[in-house]
Amino acid sequence: MSNLIARFVKDESGATAIEYGLIATLIALAIIVSAGAVGTNLNTRFEEIRDALIAPAP
Repeated sequence: MSNLIARFVKDESGATAIEYGLIATLIALAIIVSAGAVGTNLNTRFEEIRDALIAPAP
């Protein structure tokens, strides 16, 4: 029984999986934030083009 407990304490594979999960979560969060920023900037640019096309010529 003590051998089983000693192996459990020394096993670090679960910690590695958790670390990879945290890294994947941070990467996904960075992608979501950057995609949101790009989308906002792109929307603003399209609105400017739309307004320029609708505005009467001088």
